[in-house]
Amino acid sequence: MDLRPASARPGEQQVTTADAFRDVYGTSPDGTWAAPGRVNLIGEHTDYNDGFVMPFALPHTAIASVARRDDGLLRLHSGQAEGGVVEVRLDGEPAKGWAAYPAGVVWALRDAGHAVGGADIHYDSTVPTGAGLSSSAALEIVTALALNDLYDLGLQRWQLARLCQRAENVYVGAPTGIMDQTASACCTAGHALYLDTRDLSQHQIPFDLAARGLRLLVVDTQVKHAHSEGEYGKRRRGCEDAAAALGVDALRDVPYEGLDEALARLEDEEQRRLVRHVVTEDQRVERVVALLEADDVRAIGPVLTEGHTSLRDDFRVSCPELDLVVATANDAGALGARMTGGGFGGSAIILVDDASADKIADAVTAAFASGGFREPRVFVAVPSAGAVRLE
Repeated sequence: MDLRPASARPGEQQVTTADAFRDVYGTSPDGTWAAPGRVNLIGEHTDYNDGFVMPFALPHTAIASVARRDDGLLRLHSGQAEGGVVEVRLDGEPAKGWAAYPAGVVWALRDAGHAVGGADIHYDSTVPTGAGLSSSAALEIVTALALNDLYDLGLQRWQLARLCQRAENVYVGAPTGIMDQTASACCTAGHALYLDTRDLSQHQIPFDLAARGLRLLVVDTQVKHAHSEGEYGKRRRGCEDAAAALGVDALRDVPYEGLDEALARLEDEEQRRLVRHVVTEDQRVERVVALLEADDVRAIGPVLTEGHTSLRDDFRVSCPELDLVVATANDAGALGARMTGGGFGGSAIILVDDASADKIADAVTAAFASGGFREPRVFVAVPSAGAVRLE
């Protein structure tokens, strides 16, 4: 199996996107911007509980060539979507489908009082959709960064992330937290982002696996998921109800040392499971940070597997394909593995030694074939840069 690090070739993609803009709209763009997808190393379903997360950006990006308009019209075109140009009147009906994500960003900017008059945009993305790698956040952030520059809004990266989260929560109707947008906007190459989602304080933690003879494999199970569907929202509401029952603002406020006491106060078994996952997951993030800062990278492997067990058994957002990846990889000699992203499909990550990477990837692929599942896509994750203007 070819496990060379995946590359989005941003330079080539930039030229292609600008040329496509000219083909679609008949004029040249005012500029071209890029924003990446992300992998979450540890800290799942903690962001909407005011907790800790630790994502890093992928080299896969959404690239947008954009021209400013001032007539209240938003025209959107994607190289990955059928149907031609989508036109959205900023004072008209909301957009549907994929166009709701960038249109929601424009809505959120205008609703916050920023004078955005419209735009022509062509998108080209190499971020896999439905794989739990934040393709929607990349689309939102690249749109927000472009409009921030073109309209001289002066917003900081964390502010763009907040507005994009609001776009996804309110305009699109997906109850996601703040992690994905912040990762796309703020990550730096060669680092994982240790983010406190309550106050958005950030610490860039060095994460150079190659220098230590290690790799992090991403396995896209090809099982699609949709955050705006019911199960994700049920988990979020359950966490909020549990926090209210415990008398705290968010589950972040339940101390790890007091977890047993908190669980004893809850009568509902589902709430107990949700609380146990969130509180222990926050603690796992802090353990991984401590291990990375101590340069004990190999030791994070068991913590990843522990996190998957919690997501599978307590939060119950895994699926047979994700469980198969983790079990097969660990049996084949991985240092650790877990699902990443919201769950119900999407991707898993596997921490491996260089020498065993091909063997483990082949074992996972063979297990999928034996199980009658669609062949997974496997690639090496390389911590990459956040959103940027290309020209």
